[in-house]
Amino acid sequence: MQTPVPEYLAHVIDQCENNQTGKLADYIPELAHANPDQVALAMSTVDGQIYAVGDEDIEFTIQSMSKPFTYAYVLQQLGLDEVLDKVGVEPSGEAFNEISLGHDKRPKNPMINSGAITTHSLIPIKDQLESAEIIRRFMSELAGRELCFDEAVYASEIKTAYRNLSIGYMLRTVGILETDPVDIVNGYIRQCSILVTVKDLVKMGSILANGGIDATTGKRLLNRDVVRQVLSVMMSCGMYDAAGDWLTTVGIPAKSGVAGGILGVLPGQVSIAAFSPRLDEHGNSVRGIEMMERLSRDMGLHLMEGTPSAQTIVQSHYRTGKNASTSIYVLRGVLKFTEAEMLLRIFQGEAVDESTIVIDLTQISLIHDVGKRMFLEGVDRLIDDGHSVLLVDPEQRLEQARTHKDRVLHVYQNMDELLEK
Repeated sequence: MQTPVPEYLAHVIDQCENNQTGKLADYIPELAHANPDQVALAMSTVDGQIYAVGDEDIEFTIQSMSKPFTYAYVLQQLGLDEVLDKVGVEPSGEAFNEISLGHDKRPKNPMINSGAITTHSLIPIKDQLESAEIIRRFMSELAGRELCFDEAVYASEIKTAYRNLSIGYMLRTVGILETDPVDIVNGYIRQCSILVTVKDLVKMGSILANGGIDATTGKRLLNRDVVRQVLSVMMSCGMYDAAGDWLTTVGIPAKSGVAGGILGVLPGQVSIAAFSPRLDEHGNSVRGIEMMERLSRDMGLHLMEGTPSAQTIVQSHYRTGKNASTSIYVLRGVLKFTEAEMLLRIFQGEAVDESTIVIDLTQISLIHDVGKRMFLEGVDRLIDDGHSVLLVDPEQRLEQARTHKDRVLHVYQNMDELLEK
Protein backbone atom coordinates (compact mmCIF):
# COMPACT_ATOMS: atom_id res chain seq x y z
CA MET A 1 0.00 0.00 0.00
CA GLN A 2 0.96 3.66 -0.31
CA THR A 3 0.58 6.12 2.53
CA PRO A 4 -2.30 8.57 1.99
CA VAL A 5 -0.34 11.53 3.38
CA PRO A 6 0.73 12.95 -0.05
CA GLU A 7 -2.86 12.68 -1.28
CA TYR A 8 -4.10 14.50 1.79
CA LEU A 9 -1.53 17.31 1.33
CA ALA A 10 -2.54 17.62 -2.33
CA HIS A 11 -6.18 17.84 -1.23
CA VAL A 12 -5.29 20.72 1.12
CA ILE A 13 -3.66 22.60 -1.76
CA ASP A 14 -6.73 21.98 -3.96
CA GLN A 15 -8.97 23.45 -1.28
CA CYS A 16 -6.88 26.63 -1.07
CA GLU A 17 -5.95 27.31 -4.70
CA ASN A 18 -9.07 29.33 -5.43
CA ASN A 19 -8.09 31.92 -2.83
CA GLN A 20 -6.85 34.84 -4.95
CA THR A 21 -6.69 37.46 -2.19
CA GLY A 22 -3.54 39.21 -1.06
CA LYS A 23 -0.78 40.78 -3.10
CA LEU A 24 2.91 40.30 -3.86
CA ALA A 25 5.63 42.00 -1.80
CA ASP A 26 6.05 44.65 -4.49
CA TYR A 27 8.08 46.97 -2.23
CA ILE A 28 10.97 44.67 -3.13
CA PRO A 29 11.12 45.03 -6.93
CA GLU A 30 12.44 41.53 -7.65
CA LEU A 31 9.69 39.88 -5.54
CA ALA A 32 7.07 41.83 -7.51
CA HIS A 33 7.92 39.54 -10.47
CA ALA A 34 7.06 36.32 -8.61
CA ASN A 35 4.42 34.00 -10.04
CA PRO A 36 1.42 34.60 -7.72
CA ASP A 37 -0.15 31.23 -8.58
CA GLN A 38 2.70 29.06 -7.33
CA VAL A 39 1.81 26.96 -4.32
CA ALA A 40 3.56 24.17 -2.43
CA LEU A 41 3.15 22.25 0.80
CA ALA A 42 5.57 19.92 2.60
CA MET A 43 5.74 18.00 5.85
CA SER A 44 8.59 16.24 7.65
CA THR A 45 8.28 13.80 10.52
CA VAL A 46 10.85 13.76 13.33
CA ASP A 47 12.38 10.57 11.90
CA GLY A 48 13.23 12.40 8.68
CA GLN A 49 10.43 11.33 6.30
CA ILE A 50 9.52 14.20 3.95
CA TYR A 51 6.26 14.54 2.02
CA ALA A 52 5.91 17.37 -0.52
CA VAL A 53 3.30 18.34 -3.11
CA GLY A 54 2.64 21.19 -5.52
CA ASP A 55 5.52 23.40 -6.68
CA GLU A 56 7.78 21.56 -4.26
CA ASP A 57 10.99 22.11 -6.22
CA ILE A 58 10.51 25.85 -6.79
CA GLU A 59 13.16 27.88 -4.98
CA PHE A 60 12.27 31.15 -3.27
CA THR A 61 14.15 33.39 -0.87
CA ILE A 62 13.93 32.48 2.79
CA GLN A 63 13.53 36.12 3.89
CA SER A 64 12.37 36.40 7.53
CA MET A 65 12.20 32.63 7.95
CA SER A 66 15.98 32.93 8.34
CA LYS A 67 15.46 34.77 11.65
CA PRO A 68 14.84 31.75 13.93
CA PHE A 69 17.83 29.89 12.46
CA THR A 70 20.19 32.84 12.87
CA TYR A 71 18.84 33.26 16.40
CA ALA A 72 19.53 29.57 17.05
CA TYR A 73 23.08 29.86 15.70
CA VAL A 74 23.89 32.88 17.86
CA LEU A 75 22.35 31.27 20.95
CA GLN A 76 24.42 28.16 20.31
CA GLN A 77 27.63 30.18 19.96
CA LEU A 78 27.16 32.81 22.69
CA GLY A 79 24.61 31.50 25.17
CA LEU A 80 21.24 32.92 26.15
CA ASP A 81 22.41 35.55 28.64
CA GLU A 82 24.71 37.31 26.19
CA VAL A 83 22.03 37.38 23.50
CA LEU A 84 19.38 38.65 25.92
CA ASP A 85 21.63 41.60 26.72
CA LYS A 86 20.96 42.81 23.17
CA VAL A 87 17.57 41.36 22.13
CA GLY A 88 14.41 40.81 24.20
CA VAL A 89 11.75 38.16 23.80
CA GLU A 90 8.50 40.11 24.22
CA PRO A 91 5.86 40.19 21.44
CA SER A 92 5.87 43.62 19.86
CA GLY A 93 2.27 43.88 18.61
CA GLU A 94 3.75 45.94 15.76
CA ALA A 95 4.55 45.44 12.10
CA PHE A 96 7.73 43.47 11.36
CA ASN A 97 9.57 46.56 10.06
CA GLU A 98 8.45 49.04 12.72
CA ILE A 99 11.14 51.55 13.70
CA SER A 100 10.86 51.17 17.46
CA LEU A 101 12.55 49.74 20.54
CA GLY A 102 11.42 48.50 23.94
CA HIS A 103 11.58 50.70 27.05
CA ASP A 104 15.02 49.26 27.83
CA LYS A 105 16.32 50.34 24.38
CA ARG A 106 16.59 46.72 23.19
CA PRO A 107 14.66 45.37 20.20
CA LYS A 108 11.59 43.65 21.57
CA ASN A 109 12.30 40.23 20.01
CA PRO A 110 14.50 38.58 17.35
CA MET A 111 11.63 37.94 14.91
CA ILE A 112 11.03 41.58 13.96
CA ASN A 113 13.55 43.39 11.78
CA SER A 114 15.20 45.43 14.53
CA GLY A 115 15.80 42.26 16.56
CA ALA A 116 16.90 40.26 13.54
CA ILE A 117 19.42 42.92 12.49
CA THR A 118 20.77 42.93 16.04
CA THR A 119 20.95 39.12 16.07
CA HIS A 120 22.85 39.19 12.78
CA SER A 121 25.35 41.61 14.33
CA LEU A 122 26.09 39.02 17.05
CA ILE A 123 27.27 36.31 14.63
CA PRO A 124 30.86 35.48 15.68
CA ILE A 125 33.13 36.03 12.69
CA LYS A 126 35.63 33.24 12.04
CA ASP A 127 37.92 32.11 9.23
CA GLN A 128 37.57 35.58 7.66
CA LEU A 129 34.07 34.66 6.42
CA GLU A 130 31.29 37.20 6.03
CA SER A 131 28.47 36.86 8.55
CA ALA A 132 25.88 35.96 5.90
CA GLU A 133 28.18 33.25 4.54
CA ILE A 134 28.50 31.75 8.02
CA ILE A 135 24.70 31.56 8.25
CA ARG A 136 24.42 30.15 4.73
CA ARG A 137 26.77 27.31 5.68
CA PHE A 138 24.88 26.67 8.91
CA MET A 139 21.51 26.58 7.14
CA SER A 140 22.99 24.30 4.48
CA GLU A 141 23.98 21.85 7.20
CA LEU A 142 20.45 21.93 8.57
CA ALA A 143 18.95 21.48 5.08
CA GLY A 144 21.29 18.65 4.14
CA ARG A 145 22.36 20.32 0.89
CA GLU A 146 24.25 23.40 -0.27
CA LEU A 147 21.99 26.43 -0.29
CA CYS A 148 22.92 29.55 -2.24
CA PHE A 149 22.14 33.26 -2.37
CA ASP A 150 19.74 34.83 -4.88
CA GLU A 151 21.95 37.67 -6.06
CA ALA A 152 19.14 39.37 -7.97
CA VAL A 153 16.85 39.55 -4.93
CA TYR A 154 19.74 40.68 -2.75
CA ALA A 155 20.62 43.52 -5.13
CA SER A 156 16.96 44.49 -5.39
CA GLU A 157 16.51 44.65 -1.62
CA ILE A 158 19.72 46.62 -1.10
CA LYS A 159 18.47 49.32 -3.46
CA THR A 160 15.31 49.81 -1.41
CA ALA A 161 16.66 49.12 2.11
CA TYR A 162 15.98 52.61 3.47
CA ARG A 163 13.75 51.43 6.30
CA ASN A 164 16.14 48.72 7.44
CA LEU A 165 19.00 51.21 7.28
CA SER A 166 16.96 53.57 9.44
CA ILE A 167 16.52 50.74 11.94
CA GLY A 168 20.26 50.06 11.79
CA TYR A 169 21.19 53.66 12.52
CA MET A 170 18.65 53.78 15.38
CA LEU A 171 20.27 50.66 16.89
CA ARG A 172 23.74 52.16 16.49
CA THR A 173 22.60 55.40 18.14
CA VAL A 174 21.47 53.61 21.32
CA GLY A 175 24.54 51.38 21.42
CA ILE A 176 22.88 48.08 20.51
CA LEU A 177 24.96 47.84 17.34
CA GLU A 178 28.66 48.27 17.97
CA THR A 179 29.92 48.46 14.36
CA ASP A 180 28.92 50.10 11.07
CA PRO A 181 25.13 49.65 10.68
CA VAL A 182 25.42 49.67 6.88
CA ASP A 183 27.60 46.54 6.90
CA ILE A 184 25.30 44.79 9.37
CA VAL A 185 22.12 45.64 7.44
CA ASN A 186 23.73 44.50 4.19
CA GLY A 187 24.68 41.20 5.84
CA TYR A 188 21.17 40.77 7.20
CA ILE A 189 19.61 41.39 3.78
CA ARG A 190 22.01 38.91 2.22
CA GLN A 191 21.01 36.36 4.88
CA CYS A 192 17.39 36.86 3.79
CA SER A 193 18.26 36.17 0.14
CA ILE A 194 19.19 32.51 0.70
CA LEU A 195 17.19 30.27 -1.64
CA VAL A 196 15.14 27.36 -0.30
CA THR A 197 12.33 25.02 -1.31
CA VAL A 198 9.54 23.82 0.96
CA LYS A 199 11.46 20.54 1.27
CA ASP A 200 14.52 22.42 2.52
CA LEU A 201 12.41 24.27 5.05
CA VAL A 202 10.78 21.17 6.53
CA LYS A 203 14.16 19.44 6.71
CA MET A 204 15.52 22.41 8.65
CA GLY A 205 12.37 22.56 10.75
CA SER A 206 12.53 18.83 11.53
CA ILE A 207 15.76 19.43 13.45
CA LEU A 208 13.91 21.88 15.68
CA ALA A 209 11.01 19.43 16.00
CA ASN A 210 13.48 16.69 16.94
CA GLY A 211 15.11 18.63 19.77
CA GLY A 212 18.18 19.65 17.74
CA ILE A 213 19.07 16.27 16.24
CA ASP A 214 19.23 15.51 12.51
CA ALA A 215 17.23 12.28 12.28
CA THR A 216 18.91 11.24 9.02
CA THR A 217 22.44 11.37 10.46
CA GLY A 218 21.83 11.12 14.19
CA LYS A 219 24.04 14.18 14.66
CA ARG A 220 23.14 16.80 17.25
CA LEU A 221 23.21 20.20 15.51
CA LEU A 222 21.58 22.33 18.23
CA ASN A 223 21.38 22.04 21.99
CA ARG A 224 17.96 21.18 23.36
CA ASP A 225 17.74 24.38 25.42
CA VAL A 226 18.50 26.43 22.29
CA VAL A 227 15.66 24.71 20.44
CA ARG A 228 13.27 25.37 23.31
CA GLN A 229 14.17 29.07 23.31
CA VAL A 230 13.79 29.42 19.54
CA LEU A 231 10.43 27.63 19.42
CA SER A 232 9.14 29.67 22.35
CA VAL A 233 9.93 32.94 20.57
CA MET A 234 8.50 31.62 17.29
CA MET A 235 5.25 30.78 19.10
CA SER A 236 4.83 34.23 20.64
CA CYS A 237 6.45 36.48 18.01
CA GLY A 238 6.90 34.58 14.74
CA MET A 239 3.79 35.88 13.00
CA TYR A 240 4.33 39.54 13.97
CA ASP A 241 1.22 41.53 14.85
CA ALA A 242 -0.95 38.57 13.80
CA ALA A 243 0.63 36.32 16.45
CA GLY A 244 -2.51 36.22 18.59
CA ASP A 245 -4.74 35.15 15.69
CA TRP A 246 -2.16 32.55 14.70
CA LEU A 247 -1.91 31.12 18.22
CA THR A 248 -5.66 30.69 18.54
CA THR A 249 -6.37 29.32 15.05
CA VAL A 250 -3.23 27.32 14.18
CA GLY A 251 -1.35 26.94 17.46
CA ILE A 252 2.00 25.88 15.98
CA PRO A 253 5.30 27.76 16.51
CA ALA A 254 5.92 29.38 13.14
CA LYS A 255 7.75 31.98 11.09
CA SER A 256 6.76 33.60 7.84
CA GLY A 257 8.69 35.32 5.05
CA VAL A 258 7.60 37.96 2.54
CA ALA A 259 8.52 35.74 -0.43
CA GLY A 260 5.45 33.71 0.55
CA GLY A 261 6.79 30.97 2.79
CA ILE A 262 5.61 29.87 6.23
CA LEU A 263 7.46 27.34 8.37
CA GLY A 264 5.69 25.68 11.31
CA VAL A 265 7.36 23.41 13.86
CA LEU A 266 5.44 21.24 16.31
CA PRO A 267 7.98 19.86 18.79
CA GLY A 268 8.20 16.09 18.92
CA GLN A 269 5.84 15.65 15.95
CA VAL A 270 6.28 17.41 12.60
CA SER A 271 7.54 20.41 10.71
CA ILE A 272 5.37 21.91 7.96
CA ALA A 273 6.20 24.41 5.22
CA ALA A 274 3.77 26.20 2.95
CA PHE A 275 4.56 28.48 0.02
CA SER A 276 2.38 30.88 -1.94
CA PRO A 277 3.54 34.42 -2.78
CA ARG A 278 0.40 36.51 -2.19
CA LEU A 279 0.56 38.21 1.23
CA ASP A 280 -1.96 39.68 3.64
CA GLU A 281 -1.61 43.05 5.38
CA HIS A 282 0.72 41.56 8.00
CA GLY A 283 3.19 40.22 5.41
CA ASN A 284 2.09 36.58 5.77
CA SER A 285 1.12 34.25 2.92
CA VAL A 286 -2.66 34.18 2.51
CA ARG A 287 -2.85 30.66 1.14
CA GLY A 288 -0.08 29.56 3.47
CA ILE A 289 -2.16 30.56 6.48
CA GLU A 290 -5.22 28.80 5.10
CA MET A 291 -3.24 25.61 4.45
CA MET A 292 -1.73 25.69 7.93
CA GLU A 293 -5.15 26.24 9.50
CA ARG A 294 -6.54 23.21 7.68
CA LEU A 295 -3.62 21.01 8.69
CA SER A 296 -3.89 22.08 12.31
CA ARG A 297 -7.63 21.48 12.40
CA ASP A 298 -7.71 18.22 10.42
CA MET A 299 -4.70 16.61 12.08
CA GLY A 300 -5.17 17.89 15.61
CA LEU A 301 -1.83 19.72 15.61
CA HIS A 302 -2.78 22.70 17.77
CA LEU A 303 -0.22 22.89 20.56
CA MET A 304 -2.86 23.74 23.14
CA GLU A 305 -4.91 20.62 22.47
CA GLY A 306 -2.37 18.78 24.58
CA THR A 307 -1.96 15.10 23.81
CA PRO A 308 -3.02 13.17 26.90
CA SER A 309 -0.12 11.57 28.73
CA ALA A 310 0.19 7.81 28.65
CA GLN A 311 -2.24 6.13 31.03
CA THR A 312 -0.51 2.75 30.82
CA ILE A 313 3.10 3.38 31.84
CA VAL A 314 2.97 -0.10 33.40
CA GLN A 315 2.06 -2.48 30.59
CA SER A 316 2.02 -5.50 32.90
CA HIS A 317 2.83 -6.42 36.48
CA TYR A 318 3.18 -9.94 37.80
CA ARG A 319 4.89 -11.93 40.52
CA THR A 320 7.08 -14.98 40.12
CA GLY A 321 9.62 -17.06 42.00
CA LYS A 322 9.34 -18.92 45.27
CA ASN A 323 6.40 -17.62 47.28
CA ALA A 324 5.91 -14.98 44.56
CA SER A 325 8.85 -13.12 46.03
CA THR A 326 9.86 -11.41 42.76
CA SER A 327 7.73 -8.54 41.49
CA ILE A 328 8.18 -7.75 37.78
CA TYR A 329 7.07 -4.47 36.18
CA VAL A 330 7.09 -4.17 32.38
CA LEU A 331 6.96 -0.48 31.39
CA ARG A 332 5.90 1.01 28.07
CA GLY A 333 5.84 4.45 26.41
CA VAL A 334 7.75 7.53 27.54
CA LEU A 335 9.04 8.40 30.98
CA LYS A 336 8.46 12.09 31.65
CA PHE A 337 7.09 13.84 34.72
CA THR A 338 3.49 12.67 34.43
CA GLU A 339 4.41 9.05 33.73
CA ALA A 340 7.09 8.98 36.43
CA GLU A 341 4.66 10.37 39.00
CA MET A 342 2.12 7.70 38.03
CA LEU A 343 4.77 4.97 38.28
CA LEU A 344 5.91 6.06 41.74
CA ARG A 345 2.31 5.96 42.95
CA ILE A 346 2.11 2.36 41.71
CA PHE A 347 5.35 1.50 43.50
CA GLN A 348 3.73 2.71 46.72
CA GLY A 349 1.74 -0.52 46.67
CA GLU A 350 4.87 -2.61 47.28
CA ALA A 351 5.04 -3.93 50.85
CA VAL A 352 8.05 -3.12 53.02
CA ASP A 353 10.03 -6.39 52.80
CA GLU A 354 13.13 -7.97 51.27
CA SER A 355 11.60 -9.09 48.00
CA THR A 356 13.15 -8.51 44.58
CA ILE A 357 11.69 -5.94 42.17
CA VAL A 358 12.53 -6.19 38.46
CA ILE A 359 11.74 -3.16 36.26
CA ASP A 360 11.82 -3.80 32.49
CA LEU A 361 12.51 -0.62 30.46
CA THR A 362 12.75 -2.41 27.09
CA GLN A 363 9.63 -0.76 25.68
CA ILE A 364 10.32 2.73 27.03
CA SER A 365 11.00 4.92 23.98
CA LEU A 366 12.13 8.09 25.78
CA ILE A 367 13.46 8.90 29.24
CA HIS A 368 13.31 12.61 29.99
CA ASP A 369 15.71 14.10 32.55
CA VAL A 370 12.95 14.76 35.08
CA GLY A 371 11.57 11.28 34.50
CA LYS A 372 14.98 9.76 35.13
CA ARG A 373 15.49 11.76 38.32
CA MET A 374 12.09 10.81 39.69
CA PHE A 375 12.55 7.17 38.68
CA LEU A 376 15.90 6.93 40.47
CA GLU A 377 14.42 8.60 43.54
CA GLY A 378 11.72 5.94 43.53
CA VAL A 379 14.34 3.21 43.25
CA ASP A 380 16.15 4.71 46.24
CA ARG A 381 13.00 4.52 48.31
CA LEU A 382 12.31 0.93 47.25
CA ILE A 383 15.82 -0.02 48.38
CA ASP A 384 15.30 1.84 51.65
CA ASP A 385 12.23 -0.35 52.17
CA GLY A 386 14.44 -3.46 51.89
CA HIS A 387 13.91 -4.44 48.26
CA SER A 388 16.56 -5.55 45.78
CA VAL A 389 15.95 -3.59 42.56
CA LEU A 390 17.10 -4.91 39.17
CA LEU A 391 16.70 -3.08 35.84
CA VAL A 392 16.37 -4.44 32.30
CA ASP A 393 17.56 -1.72 29.90
CA PRO A 394 18.84 -3.03 26.53
CA GLU A 395 19.66 0.48 25.27
CA GLN A 396 21.83 1.02 28.36
CA ARG A 397 20.25 4.38 29.10
CA LEU A 398 20.74 3.71 32.79
CA GLU A 399 23.99 1.77 32.49
CA GLN A 400 26.05 2.32 35.66
CA ALA A 401 23.25 4.59 36.85
CA ARG A 402 23.53 5.89 40.37
CA THR A 403 20.59 6.76 42.55
CA HIS A 404 20.32 9.96 44.55
CA LYS A 405 22.06 8.11 47.41
CA ASP A 406 24.92 7.08 45.08
CA ARG A 407 23.82 3.46 44.85
CA VAL A 408 25.06 1.69 41.72
CA LEU A 409 22.26 -0.23 40.04
CA HIS A 410 22.54 -3.56 38.26
CA VAL A 411 21.37 -3.17 34.65
CA TYR A 412 20.77 -6.08 32.28
CA GLN A 413 20.49 -6.28 28.49
CA ASN A 414 17.35 -8.43 28.56
CA MET A 415 15.21 -10.54 30.81
CA ASP A 416 16.99 -13.77 29.83
CA GLU A 417 20.32 -12.35 30.93
CA LEU A 418 18.82 -11.33 34.26
CA LEU A 419 17.27 -14.76 34.85
CA GLU A 420 20.60 -16.44 34.07
CA LYS A 421 22.18 -14.44 36.91
